[in-house]
Amino acid sequence: MLGALTEKMHDLFSKLSGKKKLTEENIAEAVSEVRLALLEADVNYSVAKILVKRVKEKVLGEEVIKSVAPGQQFIKIVHDELVALMGGTEQALNLQGKPAILMLCGLQGSGKTTHCAKLANYLRKHKKCRHPLIAACDLQRPAAIEQLVVLGKQINVPVFTVPGEMDPVKIARAALAKAIQEDHDLLIVDTAGRLHIDTELMDQLERLKNTLNPAEVLFVANAATGQDAVTVAAEFNKRVAVTGTILTMLDSNMRGGAAISIREVTGKPLKFEGIGEKMDDIQPFNPQSMADRILGMGDTINLVRKAEEHINEEDAKKLEQKLRTATFTFDDYLKQIQMVKKMGSLKSLMGMMPGMSALKNMDFNDKEFFKVEAIIQSMTPGERLGKNELSVPRRKRIACGSGTTIDDVNRLIKSFKNAKQFFKNMPNMKTLEKLMGGTQWR
Repeated sequence: MLGALTEKMHDLFSKLSGKKKLTEENIAEAVSEVRLALLEADVNYSVAKILVKRVKEKVLGEEVIKSVAPGQQFIKIVHDELVALMGGTEQALNLQGKPAILMLCGLQGSGKTTHCAKLANYLRKHKKCRHPLIAACDLQRPAAIEQLVVLGKQINVPVFTVPGEMDPVKIARAALAKAIQEDHDLLIVDTAGRLHIDTELMDQLERLKNTLNPAEVLFVANAATGQDAVTVAAEFNKRVAVTGTILTMLDSNMRGGAAISIREVTGKPLKFEGIGEKMDDIQPFNPQSMADRILGMGDTINLVRKAEEHINEEDAKKLEQKLRTATFTFDDYLKQIQMVKKMGSLKSLMGMMPGMSALKNMDFNDKEFFKVEAIIQSMTPGERLGKNELSVPRRKRIACGSGTTIDDVNRLIKSFKNAKQFFKNMPNMKTLEKLMGGTQWR
């Protein structure tokens, strides 16, 4: 996401890195380019103006002028101001109440219904709730209820509906009664969207809010709509006092100015972001993470979260010990591949790594993972553990059994042997720690 903005910022910082010091002239030029990049990314004009003003004021400070690396200082200032503009810190959901009630609102096509299910799935998975219930109160869009029921079955979360009822307020009231009766600790309410803001929609939302008294009223905005999403969010906020925003479609190749603008315009925090079509493709919005991505610095915050979610600490320690002693096997290699696959596509993971974000546009073929898995799984238990020699006839048999070629098998075995040799030739940990100034290699 935000590809064009990231590219322009990267080009600008590359120019500045060659400067010995920042002068008023090159500062003015750099600030002008930042402003242009923001406006082309569809950042709200007044928000772009505020950001540029803050950056210019800080860059013109004496401390920065005397900096040893002025280009890096400029990058840091832009980064810090972006973080501040988007709220500074990650904002948690308010889940007070029994049940805690979350009401989602937004225009038609923003991804509201899908994100009701995504949010329920995320909160239960991360133990923020135990027994969620979703209420289908979108009676305007054809098949909205059916869609929510299908999504609910997919994540094993019940969806409350009242067939034939045409008043969403009555459905919401009945859903709340059911949630209390059946000890649901979370109620997520889907509401009707429109292709434009109208009085009927807003009146309906106000009545729903007054009936439910939700802990959170979350505006769902499609990031691809740019400034329009910000304008609409402000209108919704005036009528129903939204408490936060969920920004969807952040995985698309859109200009994405809404991510930067919406917090400043509405005064309400961004709380979640949708990053794909799968039910797991949702994550808390983190201003630091977003600023990192905008400036092409990767996304270590969410990369670490993915790792913590999918990597077993005990298994990681065992693997570390095997790496230290160069005793890891094909079975260990297979486990690591399967673990990485759970974290997402190789392309998306590369985009999260600092300095590697440009590689996300390359054609990484995740099918190679399946090929390696097939080769290892076609080995005997003894071969996987390194007890039996992989002779040429066995390699041919493994290639045949895995649906690959003998060259594929040879490449895997060669890379595996090279990795083992690398770790064998490494100095022992104490020597390594001394070479690294006493730091622990972890």
